[in-house]
Amino acid sequence: MAATIEYIETNGVKVPVIFESDTRLPLVTMQFTFTNSGSIADVSKAGLAKFSAKVMNEGTKELGSSAFAESLESRAIHIHTSTGTETFVMEVGSLKEEFSNALVKFDSLLKDPNLTKDAVEQVKTMTIGSLSRKENDFDYVASHELKSLLFKGSVLGNPSNGTPESVNSIELQDVKGFIDSHLNISNLIVVLGGDIDLKDAKKQIKKVIESLPKGEVSTVKHYEVNKKPAQSILKKETQQAYIYFGSPYDMDDTDEENYKAKVATFILGAGGFGSRLMEEIRVKRGLAYSAYARVSITKSSNYFTGYLQTKLESLDEAQKTVNEVIAEFVKNGVTKDELAQTKKFLLGSEPLRVETMSQRLNRTFMEYYKGYELGHSEKELKKIENLKLKDLNTFIKKHTEINDLSYAIVTK
Repeated sequence: MAATIEYIETNGVKVPVIFESDTRLPLVTMQFTFTNSGSIADVSKAGLAKFSAKVMNEGTKELGSSAFAESLESRAIHIHTSTGTETFVMEVGSLKEEFSNALVKFDSLLKDPNLTKDAVEQVKTMTIGSLSRKENDFDYVASHELKSLLFKGSVLGNPSNGTPESVNSIELQDVKGFIDSHLNISNLIVVLGGDIDLKDAKKQIKKVIESLPKGEVSTVKHYEVNKKPAQSILKKETQQAYIYFGSPYDMDDTDEENYKAKVATFILGAGGFGSRLMEEIRVKRGLAYSAYARVSITKSSNYFTGYLQTKLESLDEAQKTVNEVIAEFVKNGVTKDELAQTKKFLLGSEPLRVETMSQRLNRTFMEYYKGYELGHSEKELKKIENLKLKDLNTFIKKHTEINDLSYAIVTK
């Protein structure tokens, strides 16, 4: 069955529950997703959201990390916390017959997280160690340098994992403050799926929700990409040049033409072999093994970005080629054959994108989160199927802003 949306009403708040039944296996999965609570909320210290999620993975104060993990493992229960740019997600998974016990464990974690100095120091040590290792991951370095250029002076310009300095400055009270501020009913969306009766599950979940503070509804702030192109070249001991590029993309997440952006970007660089960037950079010039580009359109930001690796001596030619390919794409649009092949792929591969319950639940979540009515994705596919070449090229030629490319380059 398709995913549906129901509600749990408590403390004057209607909490949405996105649900899909799947009885093929005796498994249940649930997510508590707190919106406007990911790395976009790191306004005081970079990396605080992810750091707080890691502390939530340290079990309860009563049992501690190891004993809490053992209590879950003995019943094959999985509880894990993670973050995105805009969301703080706590996930629970279990066998059908253990779901009630899983909720008891989850409730105890929400009520009594391991907010101790020892847990914070443990997370701090692991995080700083991980960040130190990433200093030699030049894709990571170039990617974050590009974000710092595109979103200079804003929270999105900071690395979501933080820096060694910012992580070292995080204290217990910072984590407590983050959790108290963001884990509340008013910004909660529940995602539930598996072999379970919804009516019974809602009663059990309501008891867990009631232990959370009501809080206040918050909206995601939108950050604009810096309009003026910039370039940053980082010198490292590397055998290749890492080229990351990006630009503004003048469209928001509620725009009715989003499907055109999906088609256009697929042809330019998101489609792998056969895309413009791949053809020109790899096939014709042999400058890189792969070249990729995509458009990110969310509540908090909208921008165009891409990347490739090339030989050190080919850096200038590769960068020049990227500029030329994108400029030609904006000026002349796409061909009839490119559009036909893209339609064939996007429509033909649709069953693979809704193959699993988690994929379907995630799609329904995104439709709800973005304010669309259910079934919006199917309607977009229909629009793609009926898209005319002239209309697509008119759309592409409007977006001249993607020529205003900023570059973050790691080279020797």
